[in-house]
Amino acid sequence: MTEVKIYDTTLRDGSQREGISFSVTDKLKIVKELDKLGIHYIEGGFAGSNPKDMEFFGRVKKIKLKNSKIVGFGSTRRKNIRAEDDPSLRALIDSRVRAACIVGKCWHVHVENALRTTREENISMVSESIAFLKENGLEVLFDAEHFFDGYKGDPEYAIDVLQAAQDAGADYLVLCDTTGGALPHEVKEIIESIKLKIDAPLGIHAHNDSECAVANSIVAVQAGVAQVQGTINGYGERCGNANLCSIIPALQLKLGVEVIQPEQLKLLTEASHLVSEIANLSPYPQQAYVGQSAFAHKAGLHTSAIEREDSSYAHINPSLVGNVQRVVISELAGKSTIILKAQELGIDLSDEPHRVTDILNRVKGLEHVGYHFEAADASFEILLRKSLGIHPTFFKLERFRVTMEKREDGRVATEATIKLQVSGRTVIETAEGNGPINALDGALRKAIGSVYPALGDIELTDFKVRVLDEKKGTGAVTRVLIESGDGKKTWGTIGVSENIIEASWHALVDSVEYGLMHKRAHEENGLNGMNGE
Repeated sequence: MTEVKIYDTTLRDGSQREGISFSVTDKLKIVKELDKLGIHYIEGGFAGSNPKDMEFFGRVKKIKLKNSKIVGFGSTRRKNIRAEDDPSLRALIDSRVRAACIVGKCWHVHVENALRTTREENISMVSESIAFLKENGLEVLFDAEHFFDGYKGDPEYAIDVLQAAQDAGADYLVLCDTTGGALPHEVKEIIESIKLKIDAPLGIHAHNDSECAVANSIVAVQAGVAQVQGTINGYGERCGNANLCSIIPALQLKLGVEVIQPEQLKLLTEASHLVSEIANLSPYPQQAYVGQSAFAHKAGLHTSAIEREDSSYAHINPSLVGNVQRVVISELAGKSTIILKAQELGIDLSDEPHRVTDILNRVKGLEHVGYHFEAADASFEILLRKSLGIHPTFFKLERFRVTMEKREDGRVATEATIKLQVSGRTVIETAEGNGPINALDGALRKAIGSVYPALGDIELTDFKVRVLDEKKGTGAVTRVLIESGDGKKTWGTIGVSENIIEASWHALVDSVEYGLMHKRAHEENGLNGMNGE
């Protein structure tokens, strides 16, 4: 099997996904991460097409890259003008990139209807553009747009275009499934046919409109392509591009094609999540290889098996891609699930079967009435510690009251008053908020903030409400999920009640107590480390 280079187009094709808009600073951060990951080519954007990309190409030169080559993107010359007079090609040269990727037509339908030119002129556009860039010292990649559709419509003309690109000196001929409609068997058969007639290195650029982009990229490598183009997390227009976070480990761990170093492969999950964060998109938990749930086990049968053999229900060792195996608590849990989850928390229950049974019964009882611990690991840890009598008491609630007032001027005022015991004394505090939960949160923070200054680092980042029995209308049981964070980690907590405020209070208290508990443990570990020195 030939050596395979990875070409990332997250900054160009990936940014064409709805809802994504990378700033220049964003793009530079992603470049650094991709270089660390060992990506061979990073497509920066359209050279000269807009001020943002022009600024990017100016600033990226100042970054010392160890593994990656920055590529400028453009197109073949316009019809009926010389290549040296084409603004797009001039912009690629002026951007001072070492490599350029230009897109050209291979489908006679597009040549005649979109470009409104002749087949012969289109071939000249491809040939002359590549030759011009090569004369100016650039490595040139030719993206054969709509190649698979063009080959199906007129294979002879599609091959003529590739032949012209090869004769002009293109370093790679990249076959594009632009509409994303090709199937794996078609891709493999067509590439094998092309390789009988074309000697230049081939590449694959697949879109995901038929959910086959990753599969098409893999079979293309098996058929002999030397370059795979795609994006981190599969971001891209319409249904997205080929997902490099799946392709890279599939090639490396399944087919034995070492595209990046093993130590770099361990950064894959980190890179996936970083790009998600920069794109302001939540990571997809079920994403293969790098998703939070990719190696999570919920069913008791599964957890019982992995307790004996880690690989029982995992197709790879998750650490190879920087991920971790997790045990998820739910009503499907068995005793082995509880034991494994406790081990994750540093608690050994292997010799305490009665306690395990008690905890398991409590979990199943709570999930029966609406709790959902797989989305609230922090609440499960608190339940576990309370069951074992090792959960610290931070405060004790006596009562709270929440009032809402609709005023004549149209403003809605919400106020919460809380009375609790903290550090051996009774505290009463009142706070206003833009809703009952916000007001309760404010009152709680006022009441205990001076005793627990670490509370200032804990923030509520997400709040979800679910009605569990819609047939009961406003009297239905409500489940509240809260996500919180302290700038270093995030955690989920849960509350369930027929009263939405009470459900929210339970989730809020778990969130605060979990954050304070781990802050305290971190500080104590730090002090112990200092004492050890």
